[in-house]
Amino acid sequence: MTRLLLFTGKGGVGKTTLAAATAAGLAARGYKTLVVSTDPAHSLGDAFGRRLGREPSDVDTRLHGAQVDSRGLVDDIWQDLRGRLKGALAGAGVDALDAEELSVLPGVDELLALTEVQRLAEAGRWDVVVVDCGPTAETLRLLALPEAVSGYLDKVFGWQLTLTGSRGLARSVRDLAAHVSSLRDLLTDPAVTTVRLVLTPERVVVAEARRTLSSLALRGIRVDGLIVNRLMPAPGVWRGAAANWMRTRRRQQDEVLAELTWELARVEHRAAEPVGLPALREIATELYGERDPLTGNSSESAPLLHVTEVDGGYRLRLALPLDRGAELDLARVDDDLAVTVDGFRRLVALPEALRPCRITGAESDADGLVVSLTKPGEDS
Repeated sequence: MTRLLLFTGKGGVGKTTLAAATAAGLAARGYKTLVVSTDPAHSLGDAFGRRLGREPSDVDTRLHGAQVDSRGLVDDIWQDLRGRLKGALAGAGVDALDAEELSVLPGVDELLALTEVQRLAEAGRWDVVVVDCGPTAETLRLLALPEAVSGYLDKVFGWQLTLTGSRGLARSVRDLAAHVSSLRDLLTDPAVTTVRLVLTPERVVVAEARRTLSSLALRGIRVDGLIVNRLMPAPGVWRGAAANWMRTRRRQQDEVLAELTWELARVEHRAAEPVGLPALREIATELYGERDPLTGNSSESAPLLHVTEVDGGYRLRLALPLDRGAELDLARVDDDLAVTVDGFRRLVALPEALRPCRITGAESDADGLVVSLTKPGEDS
């Protein structure tokens, strides 16, 4: 089964370089590797010093590269599906204006980018597909799409299907829903897909990384590595103003990293821009050493939900990495628990035994969030 490694991080932290370096390191170890970028910046080819197109091309022995063109995919693929959906809606009696509106799917560019990654991963040509994703905000939107689109299809097209009963429309929507479901399964299978989060030792970047970890955990997507990039080299015995500046800068970076409890891989800042395979292999050696690049530097993720029965109710633990200043909100929505962390929201389906219960409290600790629920008829 092909493994998927997704690289993301705040814009400018060097995720593209580290994705390319990891791919080069994997190929050097004998893995048939494809590195592909969904980042609209199209900088993956720059890291290798060559032009990459939509279809995979040779970069080195056992290493191929490609650049996803989301706009081109929209023109080539979505217009056909959209036309069939619109035709089915119109044939079922939905007027032209409604049919036009209902066939414009939110986030279609990102959805097709994910579809292309899935197509490449399932082609069977590679052992590993390394994905250079966009900056974290775009990546979180990308990874949230399968769940969001699934809800959109249920609410919008499900309502229309009830009214029209169109077999053609039902088939088109079911096909699209099945595809979206397969994307969600691909992303949330920890044996197949993992994320490597790249950051630099700066407080603003670390704060965003904390929020990203929480959001990915909410979506059931496993992070198997955190990489600190552009760490200032220790100046050693050097003297002079430049050495003093380097010591001060490194001390500040060490102070930021000392506040973190995460297991970190580290890459030092380089004087020359790392472009081309020799420079990328050098980074891979620093990053992974003798370790297999396919293996992350963090332990297995705990299941998102763990339930313990206590006297009069239950304790529901959600394995979420929470910052001390995180903005957290909990609410019941029918049989789901709506969890919102720093603006990122997910509906978590409650186990059947907990659905009649009411929430009576919540607290966070080093392992995540613990929600207390009381059984019906019990005192709070």
